[in-house]
Amino acid sequence: APTVAPTVAPTAPPATAGEAGAGGVPAQPRRFMSATDFLDRRADVADHGPATWGWRGRVRRWSGGLLSPAMGRAEAAHERDRAAVQRELSGPRTIAFVNPKGGAAKTTGVLAAGYTFGTVRGGGVVAWDNNETRGTLGIRGTRGHHRNTTRELLGDLGRFDDVAQSRIGDLGSYVRTQGDAHFDVLASDERADVTGTIRADDFAAVHGLLERFYRILLVDTGNNMRAENWLAAAAAADLLVVTSTVREDTGYSGLWMLDALQDAGHPDLKHKTVTVLSDPSPKVDAALARDLVDVYEQRTRAVYRVPYDPALVSGSVVPYARLSQETRRAWLTACAGMAATL
Repeated sequence: APTVAPTVAPTAPPATAGEAGAGGVPAQPRRFMSATDFLDRRADVADHGPATWGWRGRVRRWSGGLLSPAMGRAEAAHERDRAAVQRELSGPRTIAFVNPKGGAAKTTGVLAAGYTFGTVRGGGVVAWDNNETRGTLGIRGTRGHHRNTTRELLGDLGRFDDVAQSRIGDLGSYVRTQGDAHFDVLASDERADVTGTIRADDFAAVHGLLERFYRILLVDTGNNMRAENWLAAAAAADLLVVTSTVREDTGYSGLWMLDALQDAGHPDLKHKTVTVLSDPSPKVDAALARDLVDVYEQRTRAVYRVPYDPALVSGSVVPYARLSQETRRAWLTACAGMAATL
């Protein structure tokens, strides 16, 4: 008897992206590159252009651009740090600078970070002195045409109740612009006749307002880590920056603070904390510096060294334009590390 060929079901064409497979299971991923994928890949492989530093930059200038050596390692790292600081953020971010000891370079650190984030990102940055009574951020930053502080802002918060009508320009009567540094300063209370303190609910009210108008909030904290507003800042911060100088007492104070926060149950403390270690003089104890770097690397996400800069130690208004190149580069690297955690 003649044989009959078996019936074979036709093979279905492979499903394309967006079609469901058997049982409603999504089909295999698309096998080609989209337009967005193409642009992302091009951005990832794009170089930073020809060199401008050192002998490579001189060769390029002397040759009129006929010879264009690629950037050296240091300049390429500098450009990567700038790109990291300029990265997009999905919302406002709060960075609190903490150490319960005075003289630990918190205020100068906030101003240096404000200068770095402000100039590299192009604005959208505020430095806020969250001292429970009187801090020094207002007198170390560029002075404004007014003397209003957090205290006056708290008294006028009703001006900003209507979200649709309130504008960032309305904050101009309370914050002090830092000019070419491209960030603002909100000072703490400077009146000698005021006896009240800033409490947790005060911090929450001001913090919520600043988040509406700024992308980066740099919070300078006081020395009393038991104060309500200090604890509120630590809880609200997306990143803690432990500042310390290369001194045994300030280094110990920062570690003691981390012990206290750990015991208080702060989650993921190591991964939401970085350390900035500043040289308080042109020459420091090298062995002590190594010990501090070693112990803080165990306790925090990263440690960044900042060199001594006479422009930061006078106690007067910080002259941003006179910061040394070494100081600017060190703070750029530190801020790039901060941005990477955000």
